[in-house]
Amino acid sequence: MRTPQHRIAETVASELRDRILAGADRLPTQDQLVTEFGVSYPSVREALRILETEGLVTVRRGSVGGAEVHRPDESSAAYHLGLALQGSAVSLGDLAAGLQLLEPLCVAEVARRADRLKTVVPVLTRNVDASAQAVADGAAFTRIAREFHDLVVEYTPNATVRYVVGSLVALWSAQEEKWADYVVTRGEYPSPAQARGAVRTHRRLVDVIAAGNASEAERVARKHLAATQAVLLERFTDDVVRAARGAKPHGRRTC
Repeated sequence: MRTPQHRIAETVASELRDRILAGADRLPTQDQLVTEFGVSYPSVREALRILETEGLVTVRRGSVGGAEVHRPDESSAAYHLGLALQGSAVSLGDLAAGLQLLEPLCVAEVARRADRLKTVVPVLTRNVDASAQAVADGAAFTRIAREFHDLVVEYTPNATVRYVVGSLVALWSAQEEKWADYVVTRGEYPSPAQARGAVRTHRRLVDVIAAGNASEAERVARKHLAATQAVLLERFTDDVVRAARGAKPHGRRTC
């Protein structure tokens, strides 16, 4: 049976959670919370521990104590999704198959954006140009090339799809970047020629997005995604997805 103190703490945590999700940048001090809610210090501390466990605050202790607020985003969503997948022993192959279903749909929606030439195409082009300059540096190339996928999903118009698929893409990106670091240290990273092939495909995707050809964009994206995933899955397809703290798209955009 839950103690009265724990129930009080949950009530306080619920109110503070709503404030954070509504956009609050900071929380009152513990002294102020005790006064505002008319509860004990242990109840306030328990409420803050609940929020800290959820990743919504970081409680600083000592003379500079307080609660630093963290609003949830794809990074936190990807981490918690990763915990769920890891806890269920979901394989990298299963995660890859899910992305093959969902990410190309995002590419098609981006190609349908009326403002794509002004808003999306210049950003994707800069990314492709940067990746072309990094083909000789395996780990750096993987990071920049994965950012291309992150960007496409970030520009998906539907917010719900953007957050759900963005979390999956962020989680896959974290797995792929770990793989790149591993194979680079073993001298086994795919050749610059293969990297240049990926650059050409990304340029092709930018072209069809610019042209507004949604069906072709989806087709190219699905084929390319399967090919890039195969490099990692060739060795690690049965490995379990690993939750990655800090997995996130590289640079949040307003869509």
